[in-house]
Amino acid sequence: MVLGVIWGVGQVLLSLLWFFLFFIWIWLLITVFADIFRSRELSGVAKALWILFVIVFPYLGVLVYLIARGDRIHEHAVEHAAEQESWLRRYVQDVAGSSSSPAGELERLASLRDRGVIDETEFQRLKTRIVG
Repeated sequence: MVLGVIWGVGQVLLSLLWFFLFFIWIWLLITVFADIFRSRELSGVAKALWILFVIVFPYLGVLVYLIARGDRIHEHAVEHAAEQESWLRRYVQDVAGSSSSPAGELERLASLRDRGVIDETEFQRLKTRIVG
């Protein structure tokens, strides 16, 4: 209640606005840094210069970056998402086993039997489950 007396409604709303703008600013900085490092068409020197420009002149650097390369930010994000999806698909296929066909499963079972991991009766039982 003491803060309600000291701070008026206008000051609270203004503080919320400043907090919101600060949050947006941090978000923009992270987005710009991520895009600089994601960008494959920039050389290492160009990336270093952009990073230096954004660190030394933060407001101007982010504004210039958004004007100069803002149209590519979405493209880089889409490329990154597609790469992550393909990595996830490859990982799931590696973990789950790449052969989902009955022939591939039978081949895998035969290799397990040949290596001695499973015996002949277990091989026959699993084979009937796959085939039938």
